[in-house]
Amino acid sequence: MRIKVANQARCIGCFSCMMACARTYYKTVSLKNSAIDIQTSGGIESAYVAVVCHACIEPPCARVCPTDALIKRKGGGVVFHEDLCTGCEQCIDACLVGAIHMDVDRKAIVCKHCGICISFCPHDVLEMRKIDGMDDVNAKISCDEVK
Repeated sequence: MRIKVANQARCIGCFSCMMACARTYYKTVSLKNSAIDIQTSGGIESAYVAVVCHACIEPPCARVCPTDALIKRKGGGVVFHEDLCTGCEQCIDACLVGAIHMDVDRKAIVCKHCGICISFCPHDVLEMRKIDGMDDVNAKISCDEVK
């Protein structure tokens, strides 16, 4: 399963998805500790953009991790081993969609694709997509196609 931004135009920048992620995994109300990021270019007339891990089939973040803190997950995306993370930030540079950042302890914040953000989004911006394997049309999305 992976999270997909299905209805971007519905996002009003309420940050409910970010708050749910931060509170669930970091037990904090800081939006900096969310694996999903809602961005805008500023101003009331600007559109909001939800930035979330695309669950790459061949994740570049895992390829560059020198300590194997990020391991390729079957079906796309990565599994993060916080105890192995040294805070080198190579994964941030490698992520083509900008979905990885560091917490205050210099550990990577990476989406687990748990779906908690979807549960708290009041406007159906996000959805969970099932990925059965490489034969699934959605599973063929590659991070190289994103930018």
